[in-house]
Amino acid sequence: MAGSGKSYLEGETGLWSWLTSLDHKRIGLLYFFSVAFFFLLGGIFALLIRLELFSPGALFPADMYNRFMTYHGAVMVFFVIIPGIPAILGNFFLPLQIGAKDVAFPRLNLMSWYFLMTAAVMALCTLLLGGVDTGWTFYTPYSISFKPATILMAFAVFIAGFSSILTGLNFIATVHRLRAPGMTMNRMPLFVWAIYSTAILQVLATPVLGITVLLLAMENIFNIGIFDPALGGDPVLFQHFFWFYSHPAVYIMVLPAMGVISELVTTYSRKTIFGYTAIAYSSLAIAAISFLVWGHHMFTSGQSEVAAITFSVLTMLVGVPTAIKLFNWLATLYRGSIQMTTPMLYTLGFMFIFTIGGMTGIYLATIATDIHFHDTYFVVAHFHYVMVGGTLMAIMGGAFHWLPKMVGKMYNESIARMSFVFIFIGFNVTFFPQFVLGNMGMPRRYHDYLPAFESLNKISTIGSWMIGFGFLIALYAIIQAIRSGSPAPMNPWGSKTLEWTTASPPPHENFLTTPTVTAGPYEFK
Repeated sequence: MAGSGKSYLEGETGLWSWLTSLDHKRIGLLYFFSVAFFFLLGGIFALLIRLELFSPGALFPADMYNRFMTYHGAVMVFFVIIPGIPAILGNFFLPLQIGAKDVAFPRLNLMSWYFLMTAAVMALCTLLLGGVDTGWTFYTPYSISFKPATILMAFAVFIAGFSSILTGLNFIATVHRLRAPGMTMNRMPLFVWAIYSTAILQVLATPVLGITVLLLAMENIFNIGIFDPALGGDPVLFQHFFWFYSHPAVYIMVLPAMGVISELVTTYSRKTIFGYTAIAYSSLAIAAISFLVWGHHMFTSGQSEVAAITFSVLTMLVGVPTAIKLFNWLATLYRGSIQMTTPMLYTLGFMFIFTIGGMTGIYLATIATDIHFHDTYFVVAHFHYVMVGGTLMAIMGGAFHWLPKMVGKMYNESIARMSFVFIFIGFNVTFFPQFVLGNMGMPRRYHDYLPAFESLNKISTIGSWMIGFGFLIALYAIIQAIRSGSPAPMNPWGSKTLEWTTASPPPHENFLTTPTVTAGPYEFK
């Protein structure tokens, strides 16, 4: 395959060329700018929540606080963490890592971005209709009273689901049909394995969410008894539908992060990954088990003892393939030539934070302790340690790792490390006290609390300011690199996957000649 050799950033210019581009790399950057904006928006709502909880008493009215909480959760889950790594890094690097010139369906890829943007506009328009105050889970009976904003938000989530499904279909087809000669499944980078497993989850689980929010909207519009007990419906049925999607969604968020960490561990320890096959197939195992554990969210809903015990055991079973990844990463680090660059710092931060999130998950998988911790700040802390701390650490590590390849410029290492210090310390200062608050009995979703909880809430709020400052530093480091960074070499980190064998930034066609793969990845001598 001959190519012109022009960078994907060269050639056509102007906004219209980006909005109509079929190049997977440009579409990945479109997702980056969009998700960064949504992250800023969700972060503002988070800071407003923590400002309210800085001290007892009402700074904002209770209904306004509920709206802050709803929009923070909905924006962060549906428009930041779920699309984040697959849509940005997956779009940009999956074809490069398997030696393809693009994804299987470039037009469908662009359409997926437009679906997400349409959903985002609809979600933001709900602010003009009085806002949504149901929480990001849209639990019934909160969401079954006729409110135009709630219905519009339900349709926004429905359309965002199409973006997720189409992206997943595209990645599955790309992995199966467009791998370079010699690129067998057992030679694929672990990041590709993670995105592939995530794509399966996106395709199989997301339709359940779509059906659920569609039923919710129909009940609101046509007064049909589905979830409303006054009409003969069952509100617990909504929880079954919602969590049947939303627990696999946890791994839609986390599996790509694990793929990023696998790439960073081997690169910055200068060692061949330990247990490649086990890590690869553990991604599929996590995806499969995730469909069987949704009931652990419902231990207090009145389900049978047999169902509760079954879901408890299955939930703990998820820890096996997850531990395989963690132990293999540690074995890779053992006696490695570890380079403490910014991506490696974020990698170690991920491993520390995600381990705490996983260990505290055992308390919530155990029926007796979950009864005590259910709907307290212990759950909030656990959720953020797994979803936000783990996933965002991986996003930041991956961003700095691949930034030279994406834009052809090197970032300032000192500034980037400073961002890690503030984000890592700030995250733990914010959320670790919430484990203690939950054990003390502080309920979540409340806009006011007893004076006994004040000191820990003050610490938590101060930590949230540190996180925000850390992300501002990271943004400055990225902007400075783009504007005035030194030119990046083809492979500044000595990585062993295919994307580092092409120019920085890559040409429009990715590779000037089709690569041929003769060995597995991560072959450090």
